[in-house]
Amino acid sequence: MLELYLDSANLADIKNLSAALPLAGVTTNPTIMAAGGMGLNRLLPALADILGADARFHVQVVSNTTNDIVAEAHKLHDLPFDIVVKIPAHAAGLSAIKQLKKDGVPLLATAIYNVQQGMLAALNGADYLAPYLNRIDNLGFDGVQVVRDLQMFVNHYQLPSKLLVASFKNVHQVLQVLSHGVRAVTLPADIARQFLSAPATDSAIEQFNQDWRAVFADRLSYEG
Repeated sequence: MLELYLDSANLADIKNLSAALPLAGVTTNPTIMAAGGMGLNRLLPALADILGADARFHVQVVSNTTNDIVAEAHKLHDLPFDIVVKIPAHAAGLSAIKQLKKDGVPLLATAIYNVQQGMLAALNGADYLAPYLNRIDNLGFDGVQVVRDLQMFVNHYQLPSKLLVASFKNVHQVLQVLSHGVRAVTLPADIARQFLSAPATDSAIEQFNQDWRAVFADRLSYEG
């Protein structure tokens, strides 16, 4: 089952795009939250109103030490929503993931820039792995190849982790990673809008409408 998320805390964008997109939920990070200027106590109920009670929310910790990450993750887990706790895949975060897995907290290892980070996060029990595809490209490496190699690692060792790829610059990148077996992606609003854009379809519909009106004026199909 493919999971499609919006990487946003903009309620207007989420409401508009959710009308056409089969969203599993929303992913956020401290930068997105800061840009929206809305804390979790207001944001999560508003998102649930838009997306429904079954929506899943990936919420990132802001703590930096292992002990603080673990404590914050438990607080997030206690909130009355379907929350996956996002933890950066650095040394402190990997230690926290290893501890939290024993407590049954749903976890996403985020800010993954190479295969070994994702490998360690998966082996420590992360439920989701979030490689930053376009940011990897910007460092001079091949983001799609990193995603492909990490997906192959998960498949080869039959690990329960699911890649949730983030940081896209166009629709083509999204389709590339999906072709390699990725089962979850999160899209910024502009890329989500590109998914819904179909100029050729719009042109075809306009031609259909012109041809119909030329014969039947404003009558509907069942009135002709």
